Amino acid sequence: MSVSPLPAFASLVERLAELLQPLFAASATAAAIVVFTALVRLAAHPLARAAARGARARTRLAPRVAELRKKHGRDPERLRRAVLELYAREKVSPLAGCLPALLQLPAFFLMYQLFSSDRIGGEANALLDHGLFGAPLGGRWADALAGGGLLGPGGTVYLAVFVLVAVVAVFGYRTTRRQLAAAPAPVADQPPGLGAMLRVMPLLSFATLVTVAVVPLAAALYVVTSTTWTVAERAWLYRDAAAPEAPAQA
Repeated sequence: MSVSPLPAFASLVERLAELLQPLFAASATAAAIVVFTALVRLAAHPLARAAARGARARTRLAPRVAELRKKHGRDPERLRRAVLELYAREKVSPLAGCLPALLQLPAFFLMYQLFSSDRIGGEANALLDHGLFGAPLGGRWADALAGGGLLGPGGTVYLAVFVLVAVVAVFGYRTTRRQLAAAPAPVADQPPGLGAMLRVMPLLSFATLVTVAVVPLAAALYVVTSTTWTVAERAWLYRDAAAPEAPAQA
C-alpha cells in the first residue's frame, strides 16, 4: 500500500512557518512557501548551471555542426547520427535544459495537492486557514472576487501577484528573445517538436498569469517565486550569450 507524502510535506511547511513566525506573523506560512520554493530552486541550480554550460558548448560546436550539415545535408539520418556522435564526444546533451523544470514538477504538485485537500492524514487540513494579508492560501482568484471583489483583501493580493508576474514575464520575454537570437540554429539531432518549443519559449512566462489565476494561492506563490528565480537565473547564467566578441588585438 502506497503512503501519501502529504503529511510529511505538511509538517515541513508548518515547521518552516514556525521558524518564520517572529518575522512574518500571520503571513508566516506564505513566507514558508516562498522559502521552500527557493530551496527547491537552489537544489536544482547545479542542473541549471550544467544546462548553461551545455548551451555554451553547443554554441562553440555550431561551426562544426554547420560543416556536418553541408557534408550530410541530403541524408538527414546520417546528419542526425553525425551530430549526436559529435555531441557525445564533447559530452554535450541537447536535453540538459529540461532537467531543472522536470525536478520542480513533483514539488509544485505537492504544493497544489496540499492546499487543495480538506483533510491530510485523516485530520482536517489546518493549513487552509492560513493566509496572506487576508487572502486564504487555499483559495483561488475566483474565491477572492466572490468574497470581496477586485479591491477586497483577497482581490488586492491577487492584483499585486498579477503585477509582479507581468513585470517578470516582460523581463523574461526580452531576455529569452536575446538569448535565442544568439543561440545556434536548430539542427537535426534535436527531438521532434523542440524547434517549435524554442519558438514559443519567450512567451512561457506569460502563461504564469493563467496558472496563478486558477490554482490555490499557495501554489500561485510557488509558481511566482519559481518563475522569478528562473528569469533571474537565466539572465545571470546566460549574461554573456549575446555579447559580441571582443576584437582581436593586433
